[in-house]
Amino acid sequence: MNIDVHNHFFPKTYIEELKTGRGYASVGQDSEGRTLIYYRGDYNIVVGPHIVLNERIRAMDKYEIDMQVLTLTTPGVEREAPERGVRLAKVTNDAFSEIVAKHSERFAALAALPMQEPEAAVEELKRAVSELGLSGATIFSNVDGKPLDSKEFWPIYDTASKMGVPLFIHPTTPIDERAMEDYRLVPILGFPLDTSLAVLRLIFSGVLEKYPSLKIVAAHLGGIVPYLVGRIDTCYNAYPECKPNTKKVPSEYIKQIWVDSICYDREVFLCAYSLLGPERIVLGSDFPHQISDLEEAVKRIKELDVPESSKREILGENAAKLFRL
Repeated sequence: MNIDVHNHFFPKTYIEELKTGRGYASVGQDSEGRTLIYYRGDYNIVVGPHIVLNERIRAMDKYEIDMQVLTLTTPGVEREAPERGVRLAKVTNDAFSEIVAKHSERFAALAALPMQEPEAAVEELKRAVSELGLSGATIFSNVDGKPLDSKEFWPIYDTASKMGVPLFIHPTTPIDERAMEDYRLVPILGFPLDTSLAVLRLIFSGVLEKYPSLKIVAAHLGGIVPYLVGRIDTCYNAYPECKPNTKKVPSEYIKQIWVDSICYDREVFLCAYSLLGPERIVLGSDFPHQISDLEEAVKRIKELDVPESSKREILGENAAKLFRL
């Protein structure tokens, strides 16, 4: 079974809620009549499979995707005013639950969490998993400029660790995007940079030391972390500032996380593969964004010069275990 764990769906109730009142995100149309969701630093073009399940299923069938783990994408809910963010999370998670209940053979889903209200995020994680049947949660790489290792978010990690459910770190507009406002550099460069910053801060702050069973999945092959691992470990050994909250070199914590396969390049993929091994990589497509790799996602893995058992792990076995599918 091929399981795509990085793809995106906008429940209609989420979009309708964005249209009410003013908030961080807004909904409009471009000159071609397409629906756009705007937010600071970037925007998303809403296409059929973002909102229409039948179109999504047809594309999945065409490109050998047996199952998808649905996630909300940017702008998410965590940069809205607290009350609005909680409401957006609930309508999203309720909609995801309905999809999973009706199409359990094709879809699982991860909850949206109102991270700007950590206590509410803990309660929503519990509700989403225990009552709604969702498989974990998506968190974004910063919460309106606050890094993920901020102490106020640790109860969320504690809860996820105790429940044994994964947290999928998806990038959002970076903490400081001022030099990335042109040329769509926010999604090109800012997203992998912010994912990497989030992962390293979770390591150096001691989150992964305190919660060794916490299941973290980092989007887009872990950002740039796999390519910097030698520098990261070297700096750790040289700089005493890196050591207060950790008991081993960063690469050992990096090997505790999972990454999805989205990188669009065979040699880049093999860099992460050589570091993490096949058991820490799950299939992703970023479908149906403009940079979707759905057409090539399965094919790229099948064409690798690696053992067939490793391909099966990446294509679906790892995801089935991780998300209890």
